[in-house]
Amino acid sequence: MSGKVAVIVFPGTNCEHDVMRALDLVGLNGELVWHGQGNLDGFDAIVIPGGFAHGDYLRPGAIARFSNVMAAIVSRASNGTPTLGICNGFQVLTEAGLLPGALQKNSGLKFICETEKLEVVAGSAITSPEIAFSQVIELPINHFEGNYTISHDGYEELVENNQVVLRYVDNPNGSIGSIAGISNLTGNVVGMMPHPERATDLLLGSTDGLLIFESLKLRIS
Repeated sequence: MSGKVAVIVFPGTNCEHDVMRALDLVGLNGELVWHGQGNLDGFDAIVIPGGFAHGDYLRPGAIARFSNVMAAIVSRASNGTPTLGICNGFQVLTEAGLLPGALQKNSGLKFICETEKLEVVAGSAITSPEIAFSQVIELPINHFEGNYTISHDGYEELVENNQVVLRYVDNPNGSIGSIAGISNLTGNVVGMMPHPERATDLLLGSTDGLLIFESLKLRIS
């Protein structure tokens, strides 16, 4: 495998180059892919970065759901391709039906930009194998609508099926169960609100984000 990763760019995406640098640091080959493209053949993994896809009009990720590239993302993800959605990318994955639940406004109705401690919960997802179970890592968050919500029964299913990937140590946004990241049933699709691409250098405050991308690299086979 070439370790070639599609980094999806929507109008309003603003974290794509940070993701590209993070991929390069762990030896993966990122390539920016405009949302109008309809083919993702030849890529070993997909990352949907953060930002404000289509200005987050209607709901975050709701309009992006109908971009040409989404049909290819859904097809590839449904067939096992490692797929990671970060912040706005997490919102896009829920809108596309690739992950359960939804993201709503933070409980305090304030934009949050700070570093948070996170507990690694699941070891089977694409973002986990390089990280010890119950390890606490530090990643920045940067969102207004990062409050993860799902029905009580849906939450119980996530827990039972080990789909909760990350939990906030101190819940900053009101997410049910302090959830910061989840996976699909097979673990190849992960959405997370924290930004691992912004924690790849000690000058940025932490290198814990590299663990996420190293784990993604391990799952490309």
